[in-house]
Amino acid sequence: MRLLIVDHDDKVCRTLQAVLQENGYPAPLVASSANEVFEVLKSARGCAENLPVDAVLVDADLPEDEGLDVCRRIKETPNLEDVPLLLLTARPEREAYEAACAARASDFIRKPMQPFELLGRLRAAGALKQQLDSCRAHERELERLNSELQRLCLMDELTGVANRRFFNDVLAQEWARAVREVIPISIILVDIDFFKNYNDHYGHQTGDECLRQVARTLGSAVKRSGDFVARYGGEEFIVILPHTGSQGALAVAETLRERVESLNLEHACSRIGRRVTISLGVASTVPERHSCSEELIAAADQAIYEAKREGRNQVRVSPGMYHQPHAAHQEPRPPFTQRAVAAPAVETSVD
Repeated sequence: MRLLIVDHDDKVCRTLQAVLQENGYPAPLVASSANEVFEVLKSARGCAENLPVDAVLVDADLPEDEGLDVCRRIKETPNLEDVPLLLLTARPEREAYEAACAARASDFIRKPMQPFELLGRLRAAGALKQQLDSCRAHERELERLNSELQRLCLMDELTGVANRRFFNDVLAQEWARAVREVIPISIILVDIDFFKNYNDHYGHQTGDECLRQVARTLGSAVKRSGDFVARYGGEEFIVILPHTGSQGALAVAETLRERVESLNLEHACSRIGRRVTISLGVASTVPERHSCSEELIAAADQAIYEAKREGRNQVRVSPGMYHQPHAAHQEPRPPFTQRAVAAPAVETSVD
């Protein structure tokens, strides 16, 4: 246990140093002013584990209450509030007790100091510091576990993107904002083509890796900070594009389709080619107060049904939801004129 002594009196400091070293304590640090105190303690700023001392012994009788002021400043400094403070004072016991309480000190020692009293108070201060350190460690671990639990509640464990619950929360927030600000919002539904065949042929472990790669690709292709990718269920993903109309959403969807296809993941059991591909359904709207987000999802679902029915590996846009926004609210997405880019259709069944 290492002590910091705050006192103007060199004789007192030397006496304390001698008593401590005679009883196996390391040589204490010494400061004669508030500035010196915080120079010694500055390494602890931002990290309590770096604190160079375990307790501070302060002369409470310094002129103009400087000693008590040092105590108060220590207790008000982040990461120093747990440092045990001991007051050294010649004041009557009642006044000493009141001074210790005012300074938030853990104990006080009356002058003239008795070595046995100093050592006993230091042992008590050391025990208190250990308890406080243990409590802080438990608090940090609890915060870490709570943070991890919150992350697990909001993220899909397999793919690392947001889960359905998180998606619902974000959509509700963005929908309300779009209603309030009269701006467009778009949804893209994404489905991996013939994924059941992929799983049956390559096995579920390979299928899981395929889902992870597709999720990473979708996430990396969606650039704007407000855009949002989530796993919707099974091999389906969903994208929220705030402040985005149909043309902008179509451009994003086509980028997603191209990025997944360019992964060149082998898919021997696909009926439209030899690579993993996706089908996408886009729906856009400027929501009104009486409308609901479920209608937008249903429109995107109908669009993805059309993409599958017409051959897969393509984008389809729902014509039924989009209302042209006021010119001031047009989204800054680049235009995209083609409605779909697809591989040749081999079969038309929809699963």
